[in-house]
Amino acid sequence: MIHPDRLKGMKPEVYILLCSNLRFYIGSTNNIERRIREHNIGKTKATKYIRPVLLVFRQEFESLTKARRVERKLKTFKNTEIIKKIINDGIIKSV
Repeated sequence: MIHPDRLKGMKPEVYILLCSNLRFYIGSTNNIERRIREHNIGKTKATKYIRPVLLVFRQEFESLTKARRVERKLKTFKNTEIIKKIINDGIIKSV
């Protein structure tokens, strides 16, 4: 049986968006193109009023479960310097 995370070659990812209010939004998905489109057309409640959004970071994970776990952990960080470091380094080292 094919694992749902691997359908159509879509790999689970954690992503970071820069919103029009200059704040970051962190999310996870197994279809990044669809998800960014949803953010930019206003389909996502959290970013509906702070569009447009710009994808500034993405990192693949072995499963959507792992990606969601990393997303939740990143959302607990209150210091945006940590998020900026991840973006600048181009990798989430350990969470």
